[in-house]
Amino acid sequence: MFVGQPAEEIGTGSRLMLEDGLYKKFPTPNYALAMHVSHEMKVGTVGYTSGWALANVDSVDITVHGKGGHGAYPHQTVDPIVTASQIVLAPQTIVSRRLDPRDTAVVTVGSIHGGTKHNVIPDSVTLQLTVRSYTDEVRKSLLDSIRQIATDICKAANCPKPPDVRVIENEFTPATYNEPQLVSQCVDLFGELLGAENVIARKPSMGGEDFSRYSRDAKGVKGFIYWIGVVDEARFAAAQEPGAEPLPSIHSAKFRPDPEPTIRTGVRTMCSAALSLLQKN
Repeated sequence: MFVGQPAEEIGTGSRLMLEDGLYKKFPTPNYALAMHVSHEMKVGTVGYTSGWALANVDSVDITVHGKGGHGAYPHQTVDPIVTASQIVLAPQTIVSRRLDPRDTAVVTVGSIHGGTKHNVIPDSVTLQLTVRSYTDEVRKSLLDSIRQIATDICKAANCPKPPDVRVIENEFTPATYNEPQLVSQCVDLFGELLGAENVIARKPSMGGEDFSRYSRDAKGVKGFIYWIGVVDEARFAAAQEPGAEPLPSIHSAKFRPDPEPTIRTGVRTMCSAALSLLQKN
């Protein structure tokens, strides 16, 4: 199957397609293959990671309820901004002190909103977090700890009611696991096509992709996502010079792939991998 999937950037496309019966309307595949551009690699190269490659991605909203009032009389209020500020800092100890140091995790507060004026203490403050992990066990520990820490900080601050802690389940993207045997087979093939020096091992990323669901949500489907270099050779070489500016990342207004060789590499590698697996089966 060739899947033209929508809504990849918001992490819902594959889930909705699977819920709509992708593997019922069409046969369940033995393998799932995908590729993604990389702003860190030059054209003509591909990158791969064996095992855990991309992370679980959770979005969490926390609303801290206080008691608003005048900034000149803070003793007559329960200040949700001060309380929320403690919640920004405290979850960092989950990764550094609650998890096994060998487990990988990230807790980032990407947004904090509250208040309207210099001298007004508001009634509430809202935080938005992104939470990253690889395993289901670490994911659960992170989310449970965030909920417990937020609740206890609000209780200690004498907030009038517990915080609202909401994990946005329909935005969850599960971690991507690249099946090692499939990776090895494809890497050998890519080396024959492009030259072994152009097939580069990459460290796991804490980014996320909903491609993971095609292998996670069906037993027996082996998955592999790999990366294609997009930077022309001159710009790539210039970026390696001492003191040079880093290459602009994907999602940057300055991101500028070199289209023709990038597409050629993608077509050659994907078609060759698919044909090799079809012949095998």
